[in-house]
Amino acid sequence: MQQVKSEAFLAGARIVDPRALPVPVRSPRRKLLGNFGRTWVIHSRNIMRGVAIAALLATATAVYQLREPILYGSQVLGEVAQGRFADAGFAIGEISFTGQALTSDQSIFDALGIEPHTSTVSFDVEAARQRIAELPAVETVNVRKTYPADVIVDITEKVPVARWRVDGITFVIDAAGEQIGEDRGAYTDLPLVVGDGASDDAMVMIRALDQHPALKDGLIAISRIADRRWDLIYDTGLRIQLPELGVARALRNLENYQANFQLLDRDLTVIDLRVASLVAVRPTKTEEEIAAAEEAKRQAIIERAKSGQPYPMPPRTLPSQTFSEPAPSATPALPIFPQ
Repeated sequence: MQQVKSEAFLAGARIVDPRALPVPVRSPRRKLLGNFGRTWVIHSRNIMRGVAIAALLATATAVYQLREPILYGSQVLGEVAQGRFADAGFAIGEISFTGQALTSDQSIFDALGIEPHTSTVSFDVEAARQRIAELPAVETVNVRKTYPADVIVDITEKVPVARWRVDGITFVIDAAGEQIGEDRGAYTDLPLVVGDGASDDAMVMIRALDQHPALKDGLIAISRIADRRWDLIYDTGLRIQLPELGVARALRNLENYQANFQLLDRDLTVIDLRVASLVAVRPTKTEEEIAAAEEAKRQAIIERAKSGQPYPMPPRTLPSQTFSEPAPSATPALPIFPQ
């Protein structure tokens, strides 16, 4: 490169007013491009971020507007794929169940969700397992598929511990008192509890009776009374009324009475143990006694009808009487109160 001395460069120079220099004329297009270039250099990152957000919003809006056609198209494609897999030999042809006793085959089949065109390729084993696990009698379940066309279901059911009769229907319940099925005569060896709320406290009473095997001979039902206490009902018609509190002590006393006095073998209809220091019994009436009682009742009605005041008004002040509390004893007495 040729170098030029400053004296030679300034030899022909002259003083000029800068305002007199020519100004290049730029077109609006060049001005716009220049402004855009400066803006891009300074704000390129924010511009890219805004463009991405706008594109995402536009895509989401388009998908929302076309959701029904897209869903319909996916269903059609799924059905076509299912049909092709089924035609190729992967259609589910055999379903086997094992381990079910309280759960019906129809309930399991409905929970599987298998349609005529369902193939083993697209069958969702985990979803089917979760649906079957929600059935009331199922404890655990294992669902597996074997190619080309088999589905196997292995079920472990909850253990029934008692029968619960309410509103004329007998159910089977587990240890937690949960209803797990309907008794159709296959569980007659299980204890029977009767009444509203009996299933909640059944296991407590059953375990208490297990401590006294002599009291279970001939026992056909345990009845819940007002959801507060229990009655024991025997096949002879005997009803034993247990207290609301102190059931274990009452059962121990009853077992002692049976061992010493054969109380359960007597001709009784009711044994009342609701008072801790007293045992009340009601003997069974003979047919002659029942007939005599009915006749006496009928004669009393006739005599009352003949009197001048067949329906006397009750006294304004009812008499009251205070009874002293009986003294506790080691072995409570056995008074007999006729009906």
